[in-house]
Formats: sequence, C-alpha cells, structure tokens
Amino acid sequence: MNQIFNLPNMITGVRFFLAAILAFMLMLPQTTWMAFFSWLVFAVAAGTDWIDGYFARRYKSETVLGQLMDPLADKVLVATAFIMLIPLDRLPAWLALVILCRELIITGLRGIAASSGIVVAASRLGKIKSIIQYLGLGTLIFPLDLLPLPFLHRLGLAIVYVSLVLTIWSGFDYFFKLRRIFMAPSDTS
Repeated sequence: MNQIFNLPNMITGVRFFLAAILAFMLMLPQTTWMAFFSWLVFAVAAGTDWIDGYFARRYKSETVLGQLMDPLADKVLVATAFIMLIPLDRLPAWLALVILCRELIITGLRGIAASSGIVVAASRLGKIKSIIQYLGLGTLIFPLDLLPLPFLHRLGLAIVYVSLVLTIWSGFDYFFKLRRIFMAPSDTS
C-alpha cells in the first residue's frame, strides 16, 4: 500500500486531474487570459511528466503501477489537448486522429506485454516524441495576442507535424521491439 501512494505516483495522479482542468478551461471562451491560464495548466501538467520520473529514479521508488500509469497520464493529457484544440480550429481533426490512434495501439501493445509479465517503459524515441508533442500543443494553446508573434500557432502546428513523424516512427519502433511477445502462439490449453 505504501508503495502505491509514493510521491511519483501521486504526481502522476495530479497529471490526470490537470488534464480534466485543461479540458474544462479549453471549453470556455478563449480570451487572452483564459488561453494563458489554459497554457499554464498544460505546462504544469507536462512538467509533472519529468518531475515524477525524476523523483522515482532519485528515490528508487519506481513501481509497476507507476510504469503503467505514467505513460497513460501522458496520453490522457495529450489526447485532451488534441481533442480540445480541434473545435478551436488550431488543429486538423485527421492529425489528432492519427496521433491518438497510434497512442491507443501502443497502449494496447503495452497491455499485451504486461499480461505476459513484461512492463514496457517508455523508449528514448517515445520520450522525444512526447517532448515535441508537448512543445507543439503548448504553442497551439498559448494565446496568439500575448506575444508579438502572429505566426505562433502556425509554428505550433509545424511542431505538431514533426511530432506526427516521430509518433509514427516510435510506434513502429515499439511494434518491432514487442513483436515476439504478441506474435507468439497463444496458449489454448
């Protein structure tokens, strides 16, 4: 019980909560300040991804639950931002769909691996993909009129396109690393 409620796992739990707050805030009219506070919530939530990992490694408190919930919290945060940016006309729906489908597929593959007793931690490529996604989404959430950069949202969209390439690439990487697990004959005894 003590292991489940350690600091890294609690920080991961905060990321789920902040994703819900972000969804609510992005549903409200996006004035300059509402957009700024939405961006701030997103930035703090994205930062917890690094913080929980830091504390887990520093205090040697990594848990199986944390290894499974941390990437899931990332996906919930990213999915929230992708979906909520579509009605704001900052992101094409097909782009969000492709990225979110990859996330679901990889989560499924990790679940299959976990059922075989193998916990798959995020790969280096997956971590880079997440950072690029966070940068792109954060740029798209940030209010356009707060900085003298009229091309800010176009830049954010370009960053998300880079993350699309990394998302697909890392998806294939996971697939090839895990193929021996889910292509093994099933035990039907």
